[in-house]
Amino acid sequence: MKKYRWFCLKFILLLFIFQGHIFFSNAQWYNPDNVNKKARDIYESAYEEAVQRRFTDCLLHLEEALRLDPKFVEVYLSRAGIYADMKNYPLSVRDFETAFTMDSVFSDTYLLPYSISLAGTGEFNKALYTVNRFLQTPGLNDRSIKAASYRKSVYEFALKYAADHPSGKYVFTPENMGDSINTTDLEYFPSLTIDGKKMIFTRRINKDEDFFESNLINGAWSKALPVTGKINTNLNEGAQNISQDGQWLIFTGCNYPEGEGSCDLYVAYKTKNGGWTEPENLGPTVNTDFWESSPSLSPDKKDLYFASSQPGGFGGKDIWVTHRQPNGKWGRPQNLGSDVNTDGDEGCPFIHADNRSLYFNSNGHMGYGMTDLYVSRKLNDSTWSKPDNLGYPINTIDDEGSLIVASDGSTSYYASEGLASRGGLDLYRFQLRDDIKAAKTLWVKGRVYDKKTKAGLPSTVELTEVNNRFLISRLQTDEDGNYLVTLPEGKEYAFNITRKGYLFYSDNFSLIQNTTDSFFTVDIPLQPIEPGAAIVLKNIFFDVNKFDLKPASLSELDKLVALLNDNPKLHIQISGHTDNVGQQPVNLQLSNSRAKAVTQYLISKGIQAGRLVAKGYGDTKPVASNDTESGKSLNRRTELNVVSN
Repeated sequence: MKKYRWFCLKFILLLFIFQGHIFFSNAQWYNPDNVNKKARDIYESAYEEAVQRRFTDCLLHLEEALRLDPKFVEVYLSRAGIYADMKNYPLSVRDFETAFTMDSVFSDTYLLPYSISLAGTGEFNKALYTVNRFLQTPGLNDRSIKAASYRKSVYEFALKYAADHPSGKYVFTPENMGDSINTTDLEYFPSLTIDGKKMIFTRRINKDEDFFESNLINGAWSKALPVTGKINTNLNEGAQNISQDGQWLIFTGCNYPEGEGSCDLYVAYKTKNGGWTEPENLGPTVNTDFWESSPSLSPDKKDLYFASSQPGGFGGKDIWVTHRQPNGKWGRPQNLGSDVNTDGDEGCPFIHADNRSLYFNSNGHMGYGMTDLYVSRKLNDSTWSKPDNLGYPINTIDDEGSLIVASDGSTSYYASEGLASRGGLDLYRFQLRDDIKAAKTLWVKGRVYDKKTKAGLPSTVELTEVNNRFLISRLQTDEDGNYLVTLPEGKEYAFNITRKGYLFYSDNFSLIQNTTDSFFTVDIPLQPIEPGAAIVLKNIFFDVNKFDLKPASLSELDKLVALLNDNPKLHIQISGHTDNVGQQPVNLQLSNSRAKAVTQYLISKGIQAGRLVAKGYGDTKPVASNDTESGKSLNRRTELNVVSN
């Protein structure tokens, strides 16, 4: 009997299942020696199938053994282990509970794996009760106590998380992306352009990983096809990230002949015919003799986040960031620090279009038992918030992989072996809870060009929060002047474009209120610095009927200081204008005082007074009708006019 019972226990352990107050009769009646001999022989055949991980055949044998002996308790326990290994936790729980109902004394050895299957269904209260009962078992060895104590801490975490994060009406309903994207092969690592219209993902066919792309057309995803160009090879490439504007593809290449280590980061660029250039290794500054993978590019293409096992981190694999330098080269990577990284493994970073929310996975932070998904928020250029676990049921007791979030801040995509899978890993879509969302992010795109010649101008684009002067992004247009910059909702932004030899462009986007727009198209004519050129300074602010400069004006004023310093012969006039509300003499005086306030600030920053003229025009030079509030707003303005250069 002892030999036979040890055989059953070994069977359960080999299936890796050693990884609510429902309890039953404590009477013990079951005797393995009384099992039907033919059923026992079939059971031993099932064991051989399980060792080879031929679970379908194994389950058929177990079913046949039960047909011959319906009271064969070990079959229920072993089948529960099979189902747990297949991640079919409801059926695993069913079989465990059947065995406990039949003979709880004989079956109590399996309380720990039973608790794990309970947790797999989200029954953390029952799981905690069960593991506590297991820990009361006399004579447990140290290994069992350690394993059970760990599971206990996991279940306690799950219950506390649920109490601290009430889900309200939130329902987790992952939706399979469908046959246009998913196949019987493995699909994973989705990446998406900011408009949500192009998805590139990794598909593994046999042992070869390649990139496929699908386009959203009239609300439906097109049949995924291999990306065109020179990226897909017979080598191992995967874990890709497409830039928000769709122009760059950064990915992981492993065992490439020119590689620095086992896996390196590469970049390819979109060609005018829609394909991709031959990949370029990011070089030894970024890549090391170790392992680099899972890149994620910030929306302004300034920061590249990735996972690496290189020395200098906190654990096996950490998340690092490299910053693109003014010369276009990538700087030496910096570790994101101990708030994000642990002595475990962190990976699959994804920086959202809001350039603030970083999603990643980790087995080092407290979670549900394996690798979980987390989000950390950027507090400043070098500091990140303590990561928040995304919670059950997004996270489970099993490993979670990569996650990306669309520009709306809520729609998310990930790979899963869900019950709706076409085969292994498929891509799914779901909505995040409000407390773990990113900021809904709009974007502005367009082309910068010379106002006279209409030729595209490579230029610098900056987006700054008006109230705190925090630089959200600084990016370069392409050679034709095309740009895309993201605008997270809920803030007011100063938008500036600069190029040497031209007046800068100034605009303002107020996204304090929710907007139904997704993007703005703004084509920008830059004016060469020459007499008669003029721009409206849209980020100079005054209170109503006052001429004191508001602090929110400082970013724009400092741009003006830089312009004058870069062009020491430049002489300008600052012109103040009002709408027609109020008496004309009062408006004239107010506009003059506001113009002087601007020139006085410039003088305080070292600009010679002789280069500056301040003049108010009151309401005499409207640029729009004063019959509407929007027209009045346009007429209340501060202008820069070039006098000479």
